[in-house]
Amino acid sequence: MPIASPEVYAEMLDRAKAGRYAYPAINVTSSQTLNAALKGFADAESDGIIQVSTGGAEYLSGPSVKDMVTGAVAFAAYAHEVAKKYPVNVALHTDHCPKDKLDKFVRPLMQISKERVAAGQEPLFQSHMWDGSAVPVAENLEIAAELLDRAAEAKIVLEIEVGVVGGEEDGVENAINDKLYTTVEDGLAMVEALGLGEKGRYMAALTFGNVHGVYKPGNVKLRPEILNNIQEAVAAKYGKEKPLSLVFHGGSGSLLSEIREALDYGVVKMNIDTDTQYAFTRPVADHMLRNYDGVLKIDGEVGNKKQYDPRTWGKLAEAGLAARVVEACEHLRSTGTKLK
Repeated sequence: MPIASPEVYAEMLDRAKAGRYAYPAINVTSSQTLNAALKGFADAESDGIIQVSTGGAEYLSGPSVKDMVTGAVAFAAYAHEVAKKYPVNVALHTDHCPKDKLDKFVRPLMQISKERVAAGQEPLFQSHMWDGSAVPVAENLEIAAELLDRAAEAKIVLEIEVGVVGGEEDGVENAINDKLYTTVEDGLAMVEALGLGEKGRYMAALTFGNVHGVYKPGNVKLRPEILNNIQEAVAAKYGKEKPLSLVFHGGSGSLLSEIREALDYGVVKMNIDTDTQYAFTRPVADHMLRNYDGVLKIDGEVGNKKQYDPRTWGKLAEAGLAARVVEACEHLRSTGTKLK
């Protein structure tokens, strides 16, 4: 199937919320990690989301180029082509984008999609994230409203963050403290500024103790009930049951019970990066250690071409990541839910 159209993406998200499951959103940084994610979704018979961060997009453009838009466009072009061969629907997404990178990343990409839609084509990406967690809530929502207008014109879903995700990702680091919990007041302010779909479709990454990276048990205090409190407050004010489509950031290492509780409260997308990075790298390390004399030309020997061929260890890496995607689909209840 091709990359999901705006209509298919909307149906994916609606079905997920109604069915109390979520799509793994897998961060990728290369054609190999993209192919592995696609295989994982196909193996799980689950639709899904594949995304690039600002750092991932820069990396995709090449080490001497380092241009986020170039990398993102190249990634999307490749994904649009190879995804046709897989029996699942996949949406392309861009991950965390702070204020100082909007003009170098999200806004240019939205403009490209707007021009494509005006020409009768589908948008290049299906959704983009604006990460306003580092600015005051009022400014966050003001920028979100402007971006939502742009997104609606390009048939794109906007993702915003209201609250703060702790830990570190792509060089952005936040402390683990009380700011990691979105308040009901912030949730109501978000809806007042952005509406409930009439101004354009959006997903909300409301924070309930989320932290990027992996921490030992006890360091991260997740409180999924916060999501339910905000859903109920918005529902009471606007007369809509479970009105928000929510996103779970910083889920690596979370308890399955916490993940499943968040799904019950309206989470339709869960970002997975740290765990899949490890799943991709672990088989490579194993191969190199097991075949040390073959992958290196030691003591004047010639090594073993079959062992240092990048395709040899690359296939192992892809299989590891694909298996982790299958596991993620099982955790998020999306296994076997692909649209026909």
